[in-house]
Amino acid sequence: MVKQTIQIFARVKPTVRKQQQGIYSIDEDEKLTHSLEIVLPRDLADGFVNNKRESYKFKFQRIFDQEAKQEIIFEIIAKPVAESTLAGYNGTIFAYGQTGSGKTFTITGGAERYSDRGIIPRTLSYIFEQLQKDSSKIYTTHISYLEIYNECGYDLLDPRHEASKLEDLPKVTILEDPDQNIHLKNLSLHQATTEEEALNLLFLGDTNRMIAETPMNQASTRSHCIFTVHLSSKEPGSATVRHAKLHLVDLAGSERVSKTGVGGLLLTEAKYINLSLHYLEQVIIALSEKHRTHIPYRNSMMTSVLRDSLGGNCMTTMIATLSLEKRNIDESISTCRFAQRVALIKNEAILNEEIDPRLMIVRLQKEIEDLKAELAMATGEQRTEALTEAELLQLEKLIASYLEDQDPESRLEVGADMRKIHHCFHHFKKLLNDKKTLENTVSSESTRQACQEPLRDEEYTKLLGLLKQRDNEINILVNMLKKEKKKTQDALQNSSLEKSDTRPPQNSPFIAGSPAVPRTPFSSAPSHTQDLSICRHRSSLLHKKTGMREEMSLGRQEAFEIFKRDHADSVTIEDNKQVLKQRFSEAKALGESINEARSKIGQLKDAINQRHLQQVALGISENTVPASTPDPQEEKLRAQLEEEKGRYKTAFMHLKALKVEIEHLQLLMDKAKVKLQKEFEAWWAEEATSLQVNSPATNLQDAVKPFPQQDQAQLLSKKSDRNARRILPSPCPNQQSQEPSGSRVLVQDRPLSSIPLTGDSQTDSDILAFIKARQSILQKKCLGSN
Repeated sequence: MVKQTIQIFARVKPTVRKQQQGIYSIDEDEKLTHSLEIVLPRDLADGFVNNKRESYKFKFQRIFDQEAKQEIIFEIIAKPVAESTLAGYNGTIFAYGQTGSGKTFTITGGAERYSDRGIIPRTLSYIFEQLQKDSSKIYTTHISYLEIYNECGYDLLDPRHEASKLEDLPKVTILEDPDQNIHLKNLSLHQATTEEEALNLLFLGDTNRMIAETPMNQASTRSHCIFTVHLSSKEPGSATVRHAKLHLVDLAGSERVSKTGVGGLLLTEAKYINLSLHYLEQVIIALSEKHRTHIPYRNSMMTSVLRDSLGGNCMTTMIATLSLEKRNIDESISTCRFAQRVALIKNEAILNEEIDPRLMIVRLQKEIEDLKAELAMATGEQRTEALTEAELLQLEKLIASYLEDQDPESRLEVGADMRKIHHCFHHFKKLLNDKKTLENTVSSESTRQACQEPLRDEEYTKLLGLLKQRDNEINILVNMLKKEKKKTQDALQNSSLEKSDTRPPQNSPFIAGSPAVPRTPFSSAPSHTQDLSICRHRSSLLHKKTGMREEMSLGRQEAFEIFKRDHADSVTIEDNKQVLKQRFSEAKALGESINEARSKIGQLKDAINQRHLQQVALGISENTVPASTPDPQEEKLRAQLEEEKGRYKTAFMHLKALKVEIEHLQLLMDKAKVKLQKEFEAWWAEEATSLQVNSPATNLQDAVKPFPQQDQAQLLSKKSDRNARRILPSPCPNQQSQEPSGSRVLVQDRPLSSIPLTGDSQTDSDILAFIKARQSILQKKCLGSN
C-alpha cells in the first residue's frame, strides 16, 4: 500500500502579447516545492486608500513557465504515473483551469507539429514501448473514451457517433455493486495490441468531441473527457493477475458568463460545466476536512466516475493551467486556491492483484481428482458418481424396515458413504411430500362435499321461487284468456242479435211467442281453436323481436302483446310508425334527387371548362384575339348550371327539414315505448302481488271444494243445456280483494278440479292440459335438483 497526497503541478500558458512585468514570479530555490507569487498591480481607479491584497503566494511540486516543452511535462508529470500503472497501481492525471488556459493542449496536444504531442499520446507510446521490452509477463491492453456533456455520459468510441445525433445515442449510465465499485453501462472497451491501434482510437474519440467557438477560445471543448487505459498482466504459469487502470482526464474550462456574454446553447453548456466543477470542488473540500462522514460523490457523474481518484485507491496528479494575463488574474488565483485544497487529500493506492478464476477452477478440479484417488486407495473401493441398482434396492429395504420398526432405539446404518446418506434423505423427503399431498387431497374432498350441501339447498330454494313465479304467470294468463273469451262471445252475441232483429228468417220453424230455444251463435270449438293458433303465432313472433322484451318469459311476452294491443297509446304509436315510414321514403327520394343534381352540376362544370378550353385553343391556332362578346353556348350552359344549383339547394333544405321531423318522430316513439313498458311492468307487478296475497292455504278448504270427475262432467253437461253460456268474469286488479281467497291457490298445491273454469268444454280442456304439462315439467326440475 502506498499512501501519498495528490501531486499538484502548475503550468503557465504563453501570452499572446508581450507579458506585463511584475504580474507573477516563480521561486525555484526551495528543495522540495516551488512557489508561485502573483502580484496584483494597484488600480488608481480604486483611489489612494486601497486595502486590497496585492500579492498571492502558492506552493506546487513543480511550476512550468511559458517556455516549458511538452516532453518535459511528460517526463516529470506523466511518466511516474505510467510506471506505477505498469507495476499494478491505479493512476489518474487531470488538468484543471479556466477556459482557454491550455488544458486540452497539455493532455491531448496540438495537431500542427509532432513535438506538440500531449500527455495521452506520449503515455501510450511509453506504455507499449515498455510492454515490448518486458517479455516475462503477458500483457492485455483495453481502451475506453468517455465524454460527459451536460451531465450525460456518451461513448466517444461508439461507431454510430458519426451517423446519429447525440441525443439518439445510448447514454452511459453508472452502476454500483455491493462493494461500492463503479461500473459503466454502455461504455465499450476496445482491445489495443499495438501503439498504432491505441492512437487510432484516441483520434477517433477526439473527432467526436463537442467543440465550439467562444469569446475566450476559438476551439473550446464543451465537455469533460476521460481517456482510460485498462492494463492486465500475468506471469506465465502463475494464477495471479494484476489489473490497473490509468485515467487521463481533460476537464472543461470554467468561465464567467458575465465576462464572456454567451447565450443560447453555449450558455446552457457553461451552466452544466460550472455546476459539475462546483460539485468537484465540494468533494475536494469534504475530503480535505477531518471528521467528515459523508462525501458527495453522487452529486455529479464526473465525481462518481473519479471516486477512486479522489481519496481512494489511486495515485493522482493534478495539473493547474494558468493564464496569467491581467484580465484573467482572478480566475488564475481561484485555480491556484483549488489546487492547494487538492494537495491536502491523501490517497491509499494498493496493488491490484487477484487470482485468475479459470486457473483456480482447473486447480480445484485437479485437487478433487487427487482426493478421490486417495479415498479409493484408503477404502479399497473404486467409487463411481452414482449408486448402482442393487445398492439403491438395498437402501430402500433398509429404509422400509427402519420405518416399520417400533423400537425407538433403532438406527439406520448405511455406512460412511455420503452418496447413500444423501439418497436416504431424498427418500425420506419424498415420503413426507407424498403424505402431505394425500392429506391435502382428502381435506379438499371433504371441503368440496361440505360446500355442495349449501349449494344444493340454494338451488332448491331458487327452483321453488321459479316455480312460484311460473304459477303466477299461469294464473295471470288464465284471467286474460277469460277476458278475451268473454269479449269474443259478447261480440258474437251482439252481432247475431242485430242480424236476427233486422232480417228474421222466413222459413223459421218457430212461431211468435214461443219460448226461446237455446242457441249457440256459431261453434265455440272452431273459434277457440282459432284463438289458440293466433296465440301460438304471436309467441313465435315474440321470439324474433329484440329490445327490452328479450329477457321476458314466454307467458309474460304474450301478456305484453295483449296489454299493448288494448293500450290507449297503441293507435298513436302505429300512426307515428306510418308517418315515419312515409318520411323515410320521402327522404330517400330527396337523397336520390340531390345526388342526381350534384352529378349534373359536375357535368355542366366540365362542359363549361371544356368549352372555354376549346375557345382558347381556337384562338391560339388561328392567331386571333378572343372575342369580347360572350359565347351563347357557354351562357346556356351557365344558365343550366344555375338552375341545377337552385334545384339542389331547394332539395337539400327540404331534406334537412325532413331530418328534423324524422328525429322528432323517433323521439316521440321512444318516449311512448318507454311509457308503455313502465305501465306494463306496474300492471304485471300488481297482478303478481294480488295473486300472492289471495293464495293462503288456510282458506283452501272453505273456498274451493274439489269435484270428482263424474260430478264435474255432469256439471258441464248441465251448463251446456242452458240458454246461453256464461263465462266466469275476470276481475280487474282493483276487484281482486272481493274474490274468495282460495281462487288463487298455486297450481301445484291443489287438485286440477279446483281450478276456476270457463264453462266451455274445449277451452277448459285446453287449460287443464296446459297446467298438467307445466306441473310435470316443474316436478321433474325439483326432483333433478334434489
